[in-house]
Amino acid sequence: MHKRVAVIGAGPSGLAQLRAFQSAASQGADIPEVICFEKQSNWGGLWNYDWRTGVDENGEPNHASMYRYLWSNGPKEGLEFADYSFEEHFGRQIASYPPRAVLFDYIEGRVAKADVRKWIRFSTAVRWVNYDPESAKFTVTVHDYNADSSYSEDFDHVVVASGHFSTPNVPYYKGFESFNGRILHAHDFRDAREFVNKDLLILGTSYSAEDIGSQCWKYGCKSITVAHRTAPMGFEWPDNWQEVPALLKVDGKTAYFKDGSQKEVDAIILCTGYRHHFPFLPDDLRLKTTNRLATSKLYKGVAWIDNPKVFYLGMQDQWFTFNMFDAQAWWARDVMMGKIALPADKAEMSADVEERITREEVSADGKYCIRYQGDYVQELIDETDYPSFDVDGACEAFYQWKQHKSDAIMEFRNNAFKSVITGTMAPVHHTPWKDALDDTLEVYLQN
Repeated sequence: MHKRVAVIGAGPSGLAQLRAFQSAASQGADIPEVICFEKQSNWGGLWNYDWRTGVDENGEPNHASMYRYLWSNGPKEGLEFADYSFEEHFGRQIASYPPRAVLFDYIEGRVAKADVRKWIRFSTAVRWVNYDPESAKFTVTVHDYNADSSYSEDFDHVVVASGHFSTPNVPYYKGFESFNGRILHAHDFRDAREFVNKDLLILGTSYSAEDIGSQCWKYGCKSITVAHRTAPMGFEWPDNWQEVPALLKVDGKTAYFKDGSQKEVDAIILCTGYRHHFPFLPDDLRLKTTNRLATSKLYKGVAWIDNPKVFYLGMQDQWFTFNMFDAQAWWARDVMMGKIALPADKAEMSADVEERITREEVSADGKYCIRYQGDYVQELIDETDYPSFDVDGACEAFYQWKQHKSDAIMEFRNNAFKSVITGTMAPVHHTPWKDALDDTLEVYLQN
């Protein structure tokens, strides 16, 4: 096979694509030449921790949204690789909510074993991708920071795996410019200890607001106020945590809310989401979507219908993560290798997209959405040789996780689940989450 494939990004999605091709090669298949471009100096994507904010060491927009003391906010049993269990990596079963360092070690273990690092060009930022209909080739222009030089190469396919949780959505509220405290987006949040004995205002009600607020509470902030535009998160929060209607303005250090209440705050953390942002792509190749389960213009949630030689991985809102990226990567691999034929009619691909959107919009209930994405993962697995796993069991773990959060939001990480890959029950972690202040791999694995 003389094809060349460019993979943009060496986070979990990009690494899934490399592992998919390596898996085929290990079974004797003739695979394309695969080159992955990664602007960071190491693999792992968002699972890399970087103390920098704003820009990285090369002046690139900093990809990292990772912060110290982050623990998985969902059970690891819902994201476990079907071809590489936690037990295989660690030599034993581990507790269900690993901190960042533990998950990074796990991600790295699989791709290190697969020996795909040789396919990655690190510290190399993709500047532009251009498609020539006559040659049916993509010209990918990049900048190599180690050599401080730019160059272009041609490819038959492009896989966009650069993620969508690194370009922050930053709203403005009246008075921000004269606020007498700190304003930052969740993307730039690094250490909860910065806010010890501080009164915090958090804007937003999704996972970032929930988890960053919980981190700051755990490490000793004075109080947390969460402002919502539509509805509160509604959990049973600690006594120093309140939820209020939308922020109207700030004046000095006083925040004013829609219900007429006000609060003196020391810092404002914007947990206001992220943008799908691909500045290296022209309009005719660039995905434009919100964070939803059914992304626009992606056949099977993966192939770009305007040019199905382009694939996007991991662009959906996510319940499933690593294993969904795998399912997508295996499917994209088989399309690129000619094992799966795409519809010749663009209208048929568009109909697939519309059907998924219509089905997503039936309900916003969490259980419905989990099942929706579980069915999607199973659909892709059924079309490839990716190892099948108990998707129903993974969905059940997510259902229980949601109930645990409803029961006790600051204690849900103290629960344990059974692996859907090996069937082994995880141990209960040796220290309750609120008391576990050291998140290092060595301390976590003391079980």
